[in-house]
Amino acid sequence: MATQQRPFHLVVFGASGFTGQFVTEEVAREQVSPERTTHLPWAVAGRSREKLLRVLERAAMKLGRPTLSSEVGIIICDITNPASLDEMAKQATVVLNCVGPYRFYGEPVIKACIENGTSCIDISGEPQFLELMYWKYHEKAAEKGVYIIGSSGFDSIPADLGVIYTRDKMNGTLTAVESFLTICSGPEGLSIHDGTWKSAVYGFGDKSNLKKLRNESDMKPVPIVGPKLKRRWPISYCRELSSYSIPFLGADVSVVKRTQRYLHENLEQSPVQYAAYVTVGGITSVIKLMFAGLFFLFFVRFGIGRQLLIKFPWLFSFGYFSKQGPTQKQIDASSFTMTFFGQGFSQGVSPVKNKPNIRICTQVKGPGDQGLIPSSGRSPGGGNGNPLQYSCLENPMDRGA
Repeated sequence: MATQQRPFHLVVFGASGFTGQFVTEEVAREQVSPERTTHLPWAVAGRSREKLLRVLERAAMKLGRPTLSSEVGIIICDITNPASLDEMAKQATVVLNCVGPYRFYGEPVIKACIENGTSCIDISGEPQFLELMYWKYHEKAAEKGVYIIGSSGFDSIPADLGVIYTRDKMNGTLTAVESFLTICSGPEGLSIHDGTWKSAVYGFGDKSNLKKLRNESDMKPVPIVGPKLKRRWPISYCRELSSYSIPFLGADVSVVKRTQRYLHENLEQSPVQYAAYVTVGGITSVIKLMFAGLFFLFFVRFGIGRQLLIKFPWLFSFGYFSKQGPTQKQIDASSFTMTFFGQGFSQGVSPVKNKPNIRICTQVKGPGDQGLIPSSGRSPGGGNGNPLQYSCLENPMDRGA
C-alpha cells in the first residue's frame, strides 16, 4: 500500500453524518493524545464543506483544540459520484466508511478503494452486505494488496474477540459459546438511532437472498467439535443472568463463523460453535417485545409495510428507535456488557463420544457510545478514551457430565 505518496493516512468518509461525527471525534482524540509521539495526516470527507467544518469545530470544542479545523484536510465527495470516490481513495491510505445503510451505499466505496489501492474499513452490521462483498471482492483486494475490513465496530468486535479471548482463557478445548448482550441505560432511558432499525428492516425483507447467497457459495462445512450447540427458543430465560433473552439479529454470528472458518482452514485451530442473544429483562419487557416483534414481522413482509416501519421507527419499536438517536447524556450514561458462556473439554479428554466436562464464563464491557450508535455506523473505538474491558469471571472447572 502506498503511504508516503498520499497526502492522508486516514480519511473519514461521511464525517458529517450521525455516526461520522463520533468517528471524527475519536480520530481527533487519538491524534491529540499526549501519549502519541507521531501524528498521522488525516481528512474528513462528505458532500458539504460547511457541514464538515461544523463537525470539526464541534470536535475542537470538546477536545479543547481550537486549531483542529486547520489541521485536518477536507475532501468533497458524493456517494453517487464515482469520480469523486476515486479522487478520495487516491488521497488516502485507509478510508473509514461511515455512510450507510451499507447494502445501498457501501459497494461503490469498496470498489473505488480496491481500484485505487486503498484499504477500507466500515462498521456494517449487515450480514448480507458483508458476505456479498467478500465473495465479489476478496480476490481483487488480495491482488491489490489492500484490506477490506467490515463490521469493525460494535458489530462485531466484542463478539469476535470475545470468543477468541474465551478460547485463550480456557485450559482445554473450547467447543461452543453462547453470548448474551446487556445494554444498561442511564436515568434518561435508552434510545437507538434508526440506522440499526433500517438495517433490520431491509435485512429481514431480503433474507431470502442471503440464504441464496450462502447456498451458492457451496463452501465445505466447518466441522462440529463436540456435541452440536442447541439453539434456544425465540424467548428463553437465562438463569445465570436472571433475565429473559432473544436471539441477537446483528452480524455477530456471521462474523464469528467466518473467523472460526479462517482459523480452522488456515491455522488448523479447533473451530468454535457460536450463538448470540440479547437480554430483555423481566416478563413485562417480554410482553412489550412480543407485541413489537409481531408488528415488525407482519409489516416487514410487504413493501408498503417496510416503508411504514422505516418512516415511523419510534412508533413500531415502542420508543426504542428514533430518527434523532440518543442524546449525548443518554450516550454518556449508558454502557454494555457481553457475557460469554463457553463449554469444552479439558486437556487429554477427547471430544469424540464424550460430553463437555469444563465450562468458562468471560465478559466484555464497554461505554455506551459503542452500544447506542447504529450498526450501519458505530464508533469503532472505546469512546471517550475508554477501551473495551475483557475479564474472565470463572476459570475452567470440572462440573462432570
